Amino acid sequence: MATSDKIQVDPVTGQTTTGHEWDGIRELNTPLPRWWLWTFYACILFSIGYWVVYPAWPGITGFTHGLWGQSSRGDVAADVAAIQAQRAVTEAGLKDATVDQIAADKKLLSLALAHGKAAFAENCAACHGAGGQGGKGYRNLTNEDWLWGGKLDDIQQTVTHGIRDYADKDTRQSAMPAFGAMGILKPEQIQQVVGYVRTLSKLEPEAGVDVAAGKQIFADNCAVCHGDDGKGKREFGSANLTDGLQLYGSDIKDLTQTVTFARNSTMPAWGARLDPVTIKTLAVFVHNLGAGE
Repeated sequence: MATSDKIQVDPVTGQTTTGHEWDGIRELNTPLPRWWLWTFYACILFSIGYWVVYPAWPGITGFTHGLWGQSSRGDVAADVAAIQAQRAVTEAGLKDATVDQIAADKKLLSLALAHGKAAFAENCAACHGAGGQGGKGYRNLTNEDWLWGGKLDDIQQTVTHGIRDYADKDTRQSAMPAFGAMGILKPEQIQQVVGYVRTLSKLEPEAGVDVAAGKQIFADNCAVCHGDDGKGKREFGSANLTDGLQLYGSDIKDLTQTVTFARNSTMPAWGARLDPVTIKTLAVFVHNLGAGE
């Protein structure tokens, strides 16, 4: 970039140059359109007025509130308060009713299902799926494979206090030993008990596995929680091993992983995050997904 000592006039446009030149190309000193300049100046004046009238400048603990005290955050808070006041009127019946009473009242049930559907989508669908079908490691809420019970009160208890949420003293508690990792069973014994567990769901065991030995290992180590018949015990939240609906899968690899390292997943205690009415509506909604008892 070079700068000429003499300002020149462009012979084509008649406009003066800035004195800047590069490889024989000179820069025209073309002024901005007046309408653009006035618009720019008006925007500057508007911004100054906006800073005075509306909240604008951030501070250490907050922000300036402006001449009128107006705040977009304040507007949102007011809108939320208005919605909550409106909901309080429509949900008054839900607040005082039990989940069984809600389920028995058509009007309350309709309201609870609408509320519960929205709450489920916001809080539960990330793990259980939009329709409650779940996935590997996440409970399918549309079938009858309830670990802790599928009655309305059971579901409400689970939603409120969660599963193995140790921040809640009333959380659902159970723990399966990691039979392989803890050295309780040897790999061959795990193979045998996995073979036996598969037969409980009428699945074929791995070829050559001693199923009879697996049955004895099951009786010695697993029946105390899963029951002699393998149908599980709800007081322990232990799985029913006879229905083929295992939470982490029923194939040989998945079952071997489960017996070796255990599966002790958690669910949040929503009672610490959601209000009692929302908890009730969630329980009712989940119960009505098709598999409630």
